[in-house]
Amino acid sequence: MTAASATSESPSREKIESSILLSAEQVFSQHGYRGASLQMIADRAGLPKANILYYMGSKQALYVRLLNRMMHRWNEVLEDITPDSDPATVLSDFIRTKMVLGQRYPEGSKLFAAEILAGAPFLNEYLRGELRDWVASRAAIIRQWSAQGKMDEVDPRWLIFLIWSATQHYTEYSAQVSGILGRDALTEDDLESISAFLEQVILKGCGVTAPSLKQGIDVHSVEK
Repeated sequence: MTAASATSESPSREKIESSILLSAEQVFSQHGYRGASLQMIADRAGLPKANILYYMGSKQALYVRLLNRMMHRWNEVLEDITPDSDPATVLSDFIRTKMVLGQRYPEGSKLFAAEILAGAPFLNEYLRGELRDWVASRAAIIRQWSAQGKMDEVDPRWLIFLIWSATQHYTEYSAQVSGILGRDALTEDDLESISAFLEQVILKGCGVTAPSLKQGIDVHSVEK
């Protein structure tokens, strides 16, 4: 085998990092930060432990990267909003995207919840810095929507918190929800019904009407 063909058949850095992140998400979610080890993550990924250190730097750096990635996924739908955006469309997309991502990445969602419940020891700097600034910038745009008469005047911070918590409930408390509904897991019909309910209640509370044409949740349409 030539050097060129060996290189072409080797996994790309992106694929290796993706494998590490997936394995780490599962291990941290199952064992917590203290109970997890880089060797456990390496074994799950089928890689030498040295590779984990090479690509991620340290256990803490890997853990924080996972948490930041989860927040970015959740909030990406609000990244490009402007004063000209339609609040009904934006809020509907935010709710529905959060619902889909919670079901697609349950380990990441539960990992983030566990970090927050522990007092956010590894995320305090992020929460008080980058995320605080991000929420403030999104809140400023939502206030402009209210000033323009597009929606009622509400505190944007409480609105963002409400959407975060209401949608995450169906991931973090999935056992409770599924038990009460009498099934092992939520179906796509359940996801549509829950999303439509949250959409109706939250948007109505903001003085806007939910988009009327919805074809249900397509779990494959949300970016990874």
